[in-house]
Amino acid sequence: MSRIGKTIRPIPAGVNVEVKDGMIRVKGPKGEVQQPLNSLVNIEIKENQATVSVKNESVKLQRALWGTFSAILGNMIVGVTKGFSRQLEINGVGYKVALNGKDLNLEVGYSHPVVFSAPAGIVFTVEKNLITITGIDKQKVGEIAASIRKIRKPEPYKGKGIKYIDEVIRRKAGKTAAKGE
Repeated sequence: MSRIGKTIRPIPAGVNVEVKDGMIRVKGPKGEVQQPLNSLVNIEIKENQATVSVKNESVKLQRALWGTFSAILGNMIVGVTKGFSRQLEINGVGYKVALNGKDLNLEVGYSHPVVFSAPAGIVFTVEKNLITITGIDKQKVGEIAASIRKIRKPEPYKGKGIKYIDEVIRRKAGKTAAKGE
């Protein structure tokens, strides 16, 4: 029995959840998200509550899908009501970030500035050396944050680069000079 899968997902007022043609569609005040539904998973909506079930609970794959789709449905509901955000921090001498319209202009030690375009449904905000990525799709927000971090990963010697705000960089000691005798 999946503990995550059997949780009943409450649907707040103003949110519409609909399952049709193998797709889950969730509409809310912040927008609309959709996700393809696996044929082994069934979603039932009654009285502002959504329950997820599978055809056979004893099959390992179906138990995994049960919990996965329950979590995805919960994230979709949270996304259209509150939204998701991820913060990145830029560290390094001369490293800068600026917002040009909807695009990020990153100067992170390369010979040229790196321009990162915002995909549909993603909004960037910049304050000094902090980049905030917001959107209604949790997966897309996480992927965009990872793509920006990949432009210049933090290095372990000086800690320069782009890192998540809550990420801890394990620092290494540099080379030491040979001791003369």
